Amino acid sequence: MRDHDPGRGGRETVMDRPWPQDEPAPLAVPRPDEVDPAVLGALLARHGWRRRGGAPGAYARWTPPGRLAGGTSLLVPESRDFPDSGDLLAEALTALSRSAAPSAREVLTGLAVPSDEIRWRREVPEAPGGTAAWTAQERLRAAARDTLLAGALAARGRAGYYGARHRRAAEASLERVLTGPPGAGSGGRELTVFVPVEEDGRTTAVTLLRALYALRDAADYHRTTGGMEAYDGAVAAGVSRELTEAVIALVQGTEGARVALEWSPAAGPPPGFAARPDPVEFSPGDLPGLREAGARYVRDEPSVPVCLTGAVVRLRRTGPGGPGTVRLRVLSGAEVAQVRITLDEEDYRIAGHAHLVGLPIRVRGRLESRGGFRRLSGAGGVTPVQVDEAERDRLVKSLQENLDFFEEACGGGP
Repeated sequence: MRDHDPGRGGRETVMDRPWPQDEPAPLAVPRPDEVDPAVLGALLARHGWRRRGGAPGAYARWTPPGRLAGGTSLLVPESRDFPDSGDLLAEALTALSRSAAPSAREVLTGLAVPSDEIRWRREVPEAPGGTAAWTAQERLRAAARDTLLAGALAARGRAGYYGARHRRAAEASLERVLTGPPGAGSGGRELTVFVPVEEDGRTTAVTLLRALYALRDAADYHRTTGGMEAYDGAVAAGVSRELTEAVIALVQGTEGARVALEWSPAAGPPPGFAARPDPVEFSPGDLPGLREAGARYVRDEPSVPVCLTGAVVRLRRTGPGGPGTVRLRVLSGAEVAQVRITLDEEDYRIAGHAHLVGLPIRVRGRLESRGGFRRLSGAGGVTPVQVDEAERDRLVKSLQENLDFFEEACGGGP
């Protein structure tokens, strides 16, 4: 997840790095001919701007929320039907870019990238001096990212526990997510992210909302009856160990937390969903059930039979003969980045030879849930796989850059 600064073409800061300390650059002004006045009005209302008069049917006057209400005001046309609508839009957008209100940046971000907005709020104590607020903001950012990651994982298939599965694709999809400004008065309590509706962003938002509702229902059932059946059934709606861990991190150390989603005004709500979905709230009383459910998901998730194709990136055994351990960079067959495999002497020799000549191998086994689906058990039937010349040259180059593997492949490693 990244911080978005449209003023410099999208200056980006990876979410889990420290919050940037430099002053944000001035925002670029969107082109008026690309802005729908109705969408602008909807975004202003969503972010607390108040409509204070205007000419009905022609334009509306908007003022910012809070103590800045007496400052900037915007004249926003109701439509493009009037000759001066383009000029009014240009003036409104320029005023927004110069406004000191944090909500102005959120409105401009929503205009620049049609996005569903997800808001997290943690109820934490007041923090004099700012130090505690900084820590609270970092915790909120980490929990928000993990919540989104859980939604992105569920959008790629249901499982009680993903481990390393689907993680590369899910994390890559979060690169398109934008974060809003924290707000000077939020004290680390609030964070807004913008999930672009294009590609699989809307799917992630929809899946996450369904999963959070199912998790809330399961937590209510557990608190009422003590039973875990609802948690088991919630997996079909996208609940997982990853989501329970994210919600635990969100709630821990607070009096409660909530997640609210608002659909992109430009795209509208997806079929079957309310125009304004109800927020989902969790409290410290939910934590015991969430922890128990997370442990249960890991324990019950079965191993998966797979046939993997991958490039050998490390070979290791204790002597010149016998079985050895291979690390494989997975090219196909499973949604994981790497796996470790223990092979008998013959399969280890084949894997070593394939590595030395720059060929990937194919191997069958069971991807074990224990350890996060990073180990293949019962592996066998190793065979080299032919690849095109470009891929083979790349693999050989990788070998030449890591000559220590040669000694291990020949059995000389410790």
